[in-house]
Amino acid sequence: MQLLPNRQSTVTALCIVCILCTVFLTTPEARTMTKKIPPGKNRLALEKSPYLLQHADNPVDWYPWGDAAFTRAAKEDKPIFLSIGYSTCHWCHVMEHESFEDPEVAALLNSTFVCIKVDREERPDIDGLYMTVCQLMTGSGGWPLTIIMTPDKKPFYAATYIPRESRFGRPGMVELMPRIDRIWKTNRSQIEQSTESVLNALKQTAAHTAGDSLSPDLLNTAYENLAGAYDSENGGFGGAPKFPTPHNLRFLLQHWKRTGNKEILSMVSKTLYSMRLGGIYDHIGYGFHRYSTDPFWLVPHFEKMLYDQALLAITYTEAYLAGGDRFFRTTAEEIFTYVLRDMLSPEGGFYSAEDADSEGEEGKFYVWADTEIQKILSKDDVDPARRIFNIRKGGNFADEATGRDTGTNILHMSHSLDQLAAELKMPPEDLESSINTIRKKLYDARKRRIHPHKDDKILTDWNGLMIAALAVAGRAFEDDRFVTAAEKAAAFITKTLRDRDGRLLHRYRDEEAAIRAHVDDYAFFMWGLLELYETTFDITHLKTALELNTIFIDHFWDDAAGAFFTAADDTDDVIVRQKEIYDGAVPSGNSVAMHNLLRLARMTGNEEHAAKAQTIGKVFSKAVGQAPHAYTHLMLALGFSAGPSYEIVITGVQDAPDTKKMVAELNKRFMPDKVVLFRPADGDSAPLDAVAPFTAFQKPVDGKATAYVCRNFSCQKPTTDIKEMLKLLKEEK
Repeated sequence: MQLLPNRQSTVTALCIVCILCTVFLTTPEARTMTKKIPPGKNRLALEKSPYLLQHADNPVDWYPWGDAAFTRAAKEDKPIFLSIGYSTCHWCHVMEHESFEDPEVAALLNSTFVCIKVDREERPDIDGLYMTVCQLMTGSGGWPLTIIMTPDKKPFYAATYIPRESRFGRPGMVELMPRIDRIWKTNRSQIEQSTESVLNALKQTAAHTAGDSLSPDLLNTAYENLAGAYDSENGGFGGAPKFPTPHNLRFLLQHWKRTGNKEILSMVSKTLYSMRLGGIYDHIGYGFHRYSTDPFWLVPHFEKMLYDQALLAITYTEAYLAGGDRFFRTTAEEIFTYVLRDMLSPEGGFYSAEDADSEGEEGKFYVWADTEIQKILSKDDVDPARRIFNIRKGGNFADEATGRDTGTNILHMSHSLDQLAAELKMPPEDLESSINTIRKKLYDARKRRIHPHKDDKILTDWNGLMIAALAVAGRAFEDDRFVTAAEKAAAFITKTLRDRDGRLLHRYRDEEAAIRAHVDDYAFFMWGLLELYETTFDITHLKTALELNTIFIDHFWDDAAGAFFTAADDTDDVIVRQKEIYDGAVPSGNSVAMHNLLRLARMTGNEEHAAKAQTIGKVFSKAVGQAPHAYTHLMLALGFSAGPSYEIVITGVQDAPDTKKMVAELNKRFMPDKVVLFRPADGDSAPLDAVAPFTAFQKPVDGKATAYVCRNFSCQKPTTDIKEMLKLLKEEK
């Protein structure tokens, strides 16, 4: 199954098979009621989700989430079988092939249950609520997620992957389903009693009583906890499975900047090198796979997620700025090569993911037999390819499900380019040329293979992350390609994924924008807009971020206790509105929102934003205080708040050489705790003055590009001298 990163549970795992929650957001059914289900298909054939469409041929009588399924279940007095997954999840595919495509299992499901499929990426609110339920009961979670519940949406069984038949202590579908049917028919009162107790437990997990403000001391505690889990031999933290978790590394870079502790930079560099050289990286087509199944970054789960590419690209870019290692810049550029080549839609948005499986096998598209290498490459290239990418004649990849050696290789590197060049006694530039020749030949050969499925839905939240990544790299590398791609994606989201009231929508696919946005959509897209403003100084991006922030607060802010709910206030059938703060595979919406609010406060001078950011910290302070290393994006926000932080206003003629040089000097340095505004001396400054009134009196000195620097709420004398500006920023002595 697709694993979740470890998380701390606030409620003791329930030893009973009953859990409760009432779930929400019925799918609009007017659209599907007017269409006929194609012959040989089930109702999922009328959906837009690639994941749901993958199951449209199943003999299971699937319903999408909606009133029709629950009405039928109530009428026929049947429990609901709810299956949640996503299109690139390997174990979701395994469960489908084993059970949902099997006529015997399908007949069992259809006779016993009303069956519902949910795409977790379309409905993160439903998934999040039920995942909490699963974790409460079992102590763990992952996908596929399986929930059995009453017709009024009260779960009484939870599991992840269920095999067709029982094995290794895991109950199978053919044995488990009749057992649940007997319990349903003979012990209904017990089910009803137990659901009430679990509902209370679920409500407790959603309740956060505000504590004290987050202490800056937590920053050092978070670092010490990460250092204690650091794998000094292989990089990363903990053992297998090993997740990239880019916000851990970004927090460590920020902490290094604050403390000057060189060991921190070494930890980050070791981890970034290990991931880039390992099998978790696609050495032929670029981009990162989801996570490593071993401690060595060798054997990945092969799916590629847009959010991983975005967050890792930001991390490699920042590491390049911090330490000047060109290898990190090259890695970020390669990630963007993959994304712009394979994940960019004609409309300008970015697709969600690529599958791990092709031709029914995980990783088949990505692995290589030695005999293939010999056929594709010239004789002169075969031995270097073997040494560079660790290709063995017998292979190095064992199938996870069977344990059998596949005779194929996951390409990976044991040494950096410079180390390899020394080992092979070649100039580094000759070795790089050789690698590029080998890579191109293998890439051209791989293009002829059957490709993994691409999940081509466009999600607002994940696009926000990619916009942020492209904007950060665009200004750091002075690369207009990345900036242009970010601007096009932002324009697409703004134009297509906002409704008439200006509120965001979550998903676009097949010319349809739909599904009310969630907390991550607002937080992540606003993050992208703020980065895009600081890259282009186009005031439109800052204004849009402020407009969305107002809507975000109006519909998601908890006026009673503070912080942002996952679902909007007009989601009227939610029995428990959750708040998420844990920074898992992606940072939580509240963590990113706190960081956004702090930046907006410094950019606009509106301290109401800072007050709300502080409230977010207070709401979650008890949980965060217990394990601050589990909330590293929140730690980024805390670090920004604790300082030293800077507000910089550059004013001058935007295209003038002195202005460009001043801005470039800022952009090529790693200063994670700064905001930069630009006030044009040669154009209309009214839009900036309107959103940042304190800039109205900041004008060029002697007609030259001028920097106004404030540090920790104390403003310095304006300067036209770049060296003096850098001294004020503690970037030059």
